[in-house]
Amino acid sequence: MRRYPDRVPAGAVAAALGVKASTLSAYLSALVQSGLVTQERVGTSLRYSVAMDEVRQTFDYLLLECCRGRPDVCPPARSGTARPDASGRRSSVLFVCTGNSARSIYAEAILRDLAGDRFEAFSAGTMPGSAPHPRALAVLARNGHDIAGLRSKHIAAFQGAGAPPFDVVITVCDHAANEDCPAWPGQPVSAHWGLPDPVRVQGTDAQRGLAFHHAYAALKNRIRAFVALPVGKLDPIALQTALDEIGASPVGEPA
Repeated sequence: MRRYPDRVPAGAVAAALGVKASTLSAYLSALVQSGLVTQERVGTSLRYSVAMDEVRQTFDYLLLECCRGRPDVCPPARSGTARPDASGRRSSVLFVCTGNSARSIYAEAILRDLAGDRFEAFSAGTMPGSAPHPRALAVLARNGHDIAGLRSKHIAAFQGAGAPPFDVVITVCDHAANEDCPAWPGQPVSAHWGLPDPVRVQGTDAQRGLAFHHAYAALKNRIRAFVALPVGKLDPIALQTALDEIGASPVGEPA
């Protein structure tokens, strides 16, 4: 669910859940047979994904049937419009990755520059380094972004008393998406836009530089699609669907 709309190999699921491969195989088989999970062959391996419509129908059935006649048991479903609210405040968006050194830093800077009048952009890492990667900062500066205030931060900085409320939380790396979800106040819409980590790319200096440029271009394309959405007119489910579709879009090649 955290990696949706990605398709994930069984090994990655087993590692995230801490279960044996044989046990996981039995679970996945049962979920596929029930229609809650789909599988697809990619090369020589099978990849799995949540069948989101079936999962939603299952939960709807449990709530509507099992709680019928018990309004005290079933809280009302989340409804209404996504922020900004009637007060006109900007929507707050948090981008999360592991190191908060490249991808999430890119996303923070890009969103701020593309639609800073509509969104407040933040970024954080689950295991941040001491500072953003120099190559990432160089790419941002080359593309006209102000890098003066960018720094690596732990997600703990955005939790607890005094933390800003978020409307949208987007993970941009698989590792952060696999970890336990923090208890964000207000139930923000969450999405996963997984991208390869340019910091980990090996090869020549030119190859490593291209990886940083590719990650920047991919995130800029996705954020352009995001800011084109009528966010203030979408209910949370519609916004969730739109963000999932953006995350599933092909990354493409850098311009």
